[in-house]
Amino acid sequence: MTENTQQSNHSAPELPTQYTPADVEGPLYERWVERGYFEADEKSDKPPYTIVIPPPNVTGSLHLGHAFEHTLIDALTRRKRMQGYETLWQPGMDHAGIATQNVVERELAKEGVSRHDLGREAFVERVWQWKGESGGQISGQMRRLGDGVAWSRERFTMDEGLSKSVQTIFKRLYDDELIYRAERIINWCPRCLTAISDIEVEYQDDEGELVSIRYGEGDTSIVVATTRAETMLGDTAVAVHPEDERYAHLVGTEIELPLTGRRIPVVADEHVDPEFGTGAVKVTPAHDPNDFEIGRRHDLPNLAVLDERGVITAHGPFQGLDRFEARSAIVGALRAEGRIVSEKRPYTHSVGHCSRCKTTIEPRLSMQWWVKVGPLAKVAGDAVRDGKVKIHPKEMESRYFGWVDNLHDWCISRQLWWGHRIPVWYGPNGEVVCVGPDDEAPTGEGWTQDTDVLDTWFSSGLWPFSTLGWPEQTPSVEKFYPNAVLVTGYDILFFWVARMMMFGLYAMDGTPPFHTIALHGMVRDQFGKKMSKSFGNAVNPLDWMDSYGSDAVRFTLARGANPGVDVPIGEDWVQGSRNFANKIWNATRFALMNGATVEGELPPAEQLSATDRWILSRLNSVVAEVDAYYDDYQFAKLSDTLFHFAWDEVFDWYVELSKTTFMAGGPAADASRRVLGEVLDVTLRLLHPIVPFVTETLWTTLTGGESVVIADWPKDSGFRDEAAEREIETVQQVVTEVRRFRSDQGLQPGQKVPAQLELSGTALAAHEAAMRSLLRLQPAGEDFSATASLPVAGARVALDLSGTIDVEAERKRLTKDLGAAEKEKAQATAKLGNEAFLAKAPEKVVDKIRGRLEAAEADIVRITAQLAALPQA
Repeated sequence: MTENTQQSNHSAPELPTQYTPADVEGPLYERWVERGYFEADEKSDKPPYTIVIPPPNVTGSLHLGHAFEHTLIDALTRRKRMQGYETLWQPGMDHAGIATQNVVERELAKEGVSRHDLGREAFVERVWQWKGESGGQISGQMRRLGDGVAWSRERFTMDEGLSKSVQTIFKRLYDDELIYRAERIINWCPRCLTAISDIEVEYQDDEGELVSIRYGEGDTSIVVATTRAETMLGDTAVAVHPEDERYAHLVGTEIELPLTGRRIPVVADEHVDPEFGTGAVKVTPAHDPNDFEIGRRHDLPNLAVLDERGVITAHGPFQGLDRFEARSAIVGALRAEGRIVSEKRPYTHSVGHCSRCKTTIEPRLSMQWWVKVGPLAKVAGDAVRDGKVKIHPKEMESRYFGWVDNLHDWCISRQLWWGHRIPVWYGPNGEVVCVGPDDEAPTGEGWTQDTDVLDTWFSSGLWPFSTLGWPEQTPSVEKFYPNAVLVTGYDILFFWVARMMMFGLYAMDGTPPFHTIALHGMVRDQFGKKMSKSFGNAVNPLDWMDSYGSDAVRFTLARGANPGVDVPIGEDWVQGSRNFANKIWNATRFALMNGATVEGELPPAEQLSATDRWILSRLNSVVAEVDAYYDDYQFAKLSDTLFHFAWDEVFDWYVELSKTTFMAGGPAADASRRVLGEVLDVTLRLLHPIVPFVTETLWTTLTGGESVVIADWPKDSGFRDEAAEREIETVQQVVTEVRRFRSDQGLQPGQKVPAQLELSGTALAAHEAAMRSLLRLQPAGEDFSATASLPVAGARVALDLSGTIDVEAERKRLTKDLGAAEKEKAQATAKLGNEAFLAKAPEKVVDKIRGRLEAAEADIVRITAQLAALPQA
């Protein structure tokens, strides 16, 4: 070691005795941002690596699901940045049409004002005002978590550039006849007063009633069953199966619809299941999607009897009643006429609810705008089938195909004021003009723009390229499209991923928006239950960050992230991760106090001890393992690998084995200090993407480098020393066995015991001082008398336990334990030898008994050895 290095060790930097995340994290993050570490330069000649943030709603705040997903993305981008990629993690937020409009309408309601009082233009202006003042709090929370996003590129789905992208894609799809306007049955929310898509409907089992009603009289009557009696006012037919002989004489005739005075036809349609109920169904084309299709096939009229708020519009005594009030009133009226054949109450059945406000949705016939998804979905499916895009884990492909291969046309219009307004104008003489971003909108008397806005998922479907400046062929588009990977939850595979695939392939000349779709699961509580405020188990990740630090939250989330699998998490696990951060801190502090250094080259292998060679060999193996896990999106495995390597091998073994070397001094100590510095340097860099704050503080202190954010990612040098690994494994085996023996004998961890170590002829001789230190073994004096002898790994450890334990009491205890183990073995052996038992017992039960037998046999061997090691009387 050079004189300069020795001087450097003498004046080694010091760390505070304790790590306090709250003092470190905020200032560190702002320093990273100020230095521009997270920005991306399209002029760079580095290879690109792009990931978009799944844009959180502008109304939202950071929940545990966000923290989980952001941790994974941040880990990927931090690693790629360290590997020399021009890395772009694209941030931004979604305007969240319905959710945001609801928030602002609630604010207005407090003032006694509605959006209609303001008018459309003033209301939209008010929403922008709210967005500027209150929206987007999640940005600050992302900083708390440590998200390394390119803040200068932050986008919003309603900003000018993205609005141009939306208008451009709409115009192109319209011109290609992939967007059209038609009257169809849609999901309608009477609370939000807008259409919602199929995937925004949540189904749950509700208690209702199943009422069987007799239509017609005598031999011409038919009984139908319904859970929605109020819609009978809009019935325009009764349908039966063409081959159902019970009703063959009625097909083509008309029967009277009760309460209305109207007569409706009986039609034959193969959609009807003759085995279900009475085999006859009421047909309400304006209020049921299946009935709508029957109505189209039989040219039935569409009679709407509910308005946009779910209020009855049909003339008569029920007009003006809410749909649920009308249901009871109509059943009562039918009962009074003797037309109720049966009533089943309660009747549990699946009912659709608005995913945002939880109101029961109403199927409703409405004029809406649609995307013809068939051609787009086929291309999106083929891109995965052809290998252009990989879904990870692969078993999730079936879910993707199950969706894109069966897509219905997408209703994209919403009856809202907040959102991208549909760029279509209607003229006074029935003209329809779609206007692109560079077109002039029609002017003059009688011209009006469509009042609807686009589904939020329409604009977020453009996110991978609209954020880069498309439709202009910007340098950012050229550099950063397509994305390397999309990291998102399997729960929005249908909402968002399929939309991006369809739009990306369509708009970008067949180039998919990303090479890989890496799907993760949902965060759940420690018992595997879905987190929900209503369940009382929802967690605010900011509370955990306040208590344990952001690194602890991130490491806990990453350590649970197996691809496509839900992630259980509990506070005690976060506490464990906090302990890990403290362990890293304390071990590095110890290393610095003992002269660990990164200065100068590593000594050649022949000048290193077996302990040094072992840890360097293991270090390179870990680098290779972590790289492989990253490339396979195995965050849980890479985190676990790093945890056990850092805590177990580096801190609990290498540091402890090296203490005696440091104390002895000399060239061997200098070499070990350099090795320790190297191991800490690489380990901290490997850990950095997952736990960025504590590693930044420690790495810059250890190395004097500017920032670990821009440090080089470690590479596997190829160095392996299997002989050294076997040697240290033997040392570990001896230490572990003697520690177990000491514990079995009731010795305290710090209690010193005289011992002789017979290590001649083994590779253990060089480690005697370290082993004695780890095992609290004193040298054997002249009066040494071995009362216990342990043969381990070709060596023998003799101990003098006289005066430390009650030998007779210990022999009685062990003898009792041995008897219990032998009894357990005999019982298990007997059961496994019983053919009748084996023939009847479930495999799980048999496996459990086999496990008991193995455990009993291991206990017998262990206890017998302990008895043999006791001093003889």
